Amino acid sequence: MARMIPRLLLVLMFAGAAQAQNVPPPAVVAVPAAIMELEETATFNGRLDADSRVTLMARVSGMLEDVGFAPGEHVEEGQLLFRIEPDLYETQVTEAQGALNAAEAARDLARIERDRQAELVSRQAAAQAALDNAGATLAAREADVMRLAAGLERARLNLSYTQITAPFAGRIGPATVDIGALIGPETGPLATLIQLDPIHAEFPVPTALLRNYQERVAAGEASQDSAVTLQLANGSIYEHAGDVDFVDSAVTAGTDSVRMRARFENPEGTLRDGELVRVTLTAQRPRGELAVPQQAVQRDIQGAFVLVVGEGEIAEQRRVSVGRSTRGMAVISDGLAEGERVITEGVNKVRPGAVVDAAPAGDG
Repeated sequence: MARMIPRLLLVLMFAGAAQAQNVPPPAVVAVPAAIMELEETATFNGRLDADSRVTLMARVSGMLEDVGFAPGEHVEEGQLLFRIEPDLYETQVTEAQGALNAAEAARDLARIERDRQAELVSRQAAAQAALDNAGATLAAREADVMRLAAGLERARLNLSYTQITAPFAGRIGPATVDIGALIGPETGPLATLIQLDPIHAEFPVPTALLRNYQERVAAGEASQDSAVTLQLANGSIYEHAGDVDFVDSAVTAGTDSVRMRARFENPEGTLRDGELVRVTLTAQRPRGELAVPQQAVQRDIQGAFVLVVGEGEIAEQRRVSVGRSTRGMAVISDGLAEGERVITEGVNKVRPGAVVDAAPAGDG
């Protein structure tokens, strides 16, 4: 019986070894390290801000005769938006014009009288006092002309205020008053006009990152033109890139960040005032760099490493230096050569020195 036990153990060991030999190698996905054109980017939360925004108000009082727009529509610069009944103001212009004409006639008569008295004084046929009186009367009539001319200009301005036009092209909100209402300066806002093309995105940038970006711009390694892209609320990327046109001179206390602004063309009105967006700032122009998918990079107490599929499909551990990560890719500055296959999926099933069944990404 004692001799049978070692024989039984020996049989079980051989059976275990045979089963181990029959176990297939773990299946993994391997991707070759490649030279890629990768720009350095950073993403921030931002908010869209209209380029211009104005609240329209009445400057004269009267009955509202017409509203020249529909709520939410695009209006052109100079388009008539509101018309106040002009009759009273047209009458005031006529009265002011008549008063000015009379004053000009009185001035002309006073000038003639002054010239006549000057001629008489020169011939010693009239006293100097008469000439002085004629000169004073002329000065008074000229002052009347100036005062009434100003009154005419004021009447014309009031008449022009009966038509409220768009100061710029943009999208207008709903009117707060209806046709037939009596309105005036005390009525308050009549509507709000917003210019959406162009539009700006404002976003905070950490001070250290901003300094790096500005140094690269100065060195010609980065640009402020077309340097910003937007991700909208539904995850889509806005088709037009933006230009950085403003960097605040003050640092926001507590966050150690600086407010930046980028300008975007918005011809279709896709972007809306106040909308929250994700802002991506390109801090470096694209250049050829060795890169692997970011999930291929593992870390332990010694640093970063990848598992490489070597000769004989044997997994090897390779220590690497990661320069930076961008858009799901890790830029490898040392420890890896172009074309070497790194394991991106199934890493947890593999140990260095083990044979693997490596397939390229996208297979199966």
